[in-house]
Amino acid sequence: MRQHDWCSLAKNLKIETGLFIDGHFVEALKGNRFDSINPATGKVLASVAYGGEDDINRAVAAAKQAWHSGHWRHMAPRTRMGILMRLADLIERNSAELALLETLDMGKPITDALTIDLPEVINTFRYYAECIDKIDGVVTNTAPEALHMIQREPLGIIGAISPWNYPLLMASWKVAPALAAGNCVVLKPAQQAPLSCLRLAQLFIEAGGPPGVFNVVNGDGPVTGKALALHMDVAKVSFTGSTAVGKQIMIYAGQSNLKRVALETGGKSPQIFMADLENLDAAVERAYGGIFDNAGQVCNAGSRLLVHRDIHDAFVERFIARSSQAYQPGDPLDPATTLGPVVTRAHQQGVLEKIKQGSLEGAHLALGGSAPAGMEQGAYVTPTLFTGVDQNMSIAREEIFGPVASVMSFDNEAQAIAIANDSIYGLAASVWTQDLKTAHRMVQAIEAGVVWVNCFGDGDMTQPFGGYKQSGNTRDKSFECLLGYTQSKSAWFNLE
Repeated sequence: MRQHDWCSLAKNLKIETGLFIDGHFVEALKGNRFDSINPATGKVLASVAYGGEDDINRAVAAAKQAWHSGHWRHMAPRTRMGILMRLADLIERNSAELALLETLDMGKPITDALTIDLPEVINTFRYYAECIDKIDGVVTNTAPEALHMIQREPLGIIGAISPWNYPLLMASWKVAPALAAGNCVVLKPAQQAPLSCLRLAQLFIEAGGPPGVFNVVNGDGPVTGKALALHMDVAKVSFTGSTAVGKQIMIYAGQSNLKRVALETGGKSPQIFMADLENLDAAVERAYGGIFDNAGQVCNAGSRLLVHRDIHDAFVERFIARSSQAYQPGDPLDPATTLGPVVTRAHQQGVLEKIKQGSLEGAHLALGGSAPAGMEQGAYVTPTLFTGVDQNMSIAREEIFGPVASVMSFDNEAQAIAIANDSIYGLAASVWTQDLKTAHRMVQAIEAGVVWVNCFGDGDMTQPFGGYKQSGNTRDKSFECLLGYTQSKSAWFNLE
């Protein structure tokens, strides 16, 4: 569709703004609301119900009732699979509406929402639907007078707290495996972008999901998220967001019922470019995509560009020339736009402040570094590149979560590995080299949960996604993630 068509669709879009509890939309018990702001225009998009502790209690109670009824967890696996498959079909059928909600709510370019995010959401639900009847138990080899079985069961009520950078996709990475395993879910979407998650819950009921199994409570972290993490009836909290908040959620788990905690937190991913790489143009293209896609609001964004000194100047020259053409800020509803705003005005100011700090610390600002002229109404930041960066600078150590890249040069493999690992984070990394032995050594040496070789961001649903160190303690995607929403039960039968 053309920009005009998307704008027309936006004007007629029906936006649900309540809490979704026990199969229908309700108002917050205290009647509180908050504004969802379109970051491209600075205007109020919708007034959304703000759920407090009482609303979390109400949602968990609905999930608990659904759990005890057994309608979902005791449903035949192929029947539960059919519901999640129908949900995936409904997401596909309503892709334009869901993509538009994402674009209006957090500024993601409509083309990205429609061609990147939504297909991955659909893949996520279909993958986990297909996994449902693949959860196997075990009968161990025991003495003939005994029978020992080990089976896997769902945990119970899952509290999911999702971020705003990929609102629907990151929620799906939590909701889909939790539901597939037979759990009930209370989702707190990011306050900055809750609208597509509300529509997802509605589609779950339309697909045949029982009421109370999937609930959504809008709100903020300090009140709504805290209440969910502290709730004594929640068996597990799955969180994606900042490292500081992730640590606090672990404290809440200890203060309450020792619930399980799955965290995917910060990142400062290195992209390492060895001197022998064969196709510099392809490497540069993937390098700027790895940091400037989604306006740099990606947990595994490749913000540290480690470039061998022999190719440093050529790399930087091509990076500046080509990324400047590839990422131009514009109206997110224009299908030609490749760079939308960051999520809020406050976040924009934080990114710009970190750019200023980088210059004050002595890094050379080679590209961007400002809000684009003529787009003052939105929370835009131009794609930014620093050169002459060393590992002690804040821009090399702190997660900026914006379109800001730092180039650091190195002379040999050992130095590159040392720089890459000199971080509190370890979410992802990439290595570009033509030498298989070099690639293998570096994959083994790099402290990260995901390492790409001669690519960045590639993968499918079989790939576990998660990090080392302060990047978290869990893995999203993959069958491993599904098992993380289950627990084992050992049953020993005396047959004598």
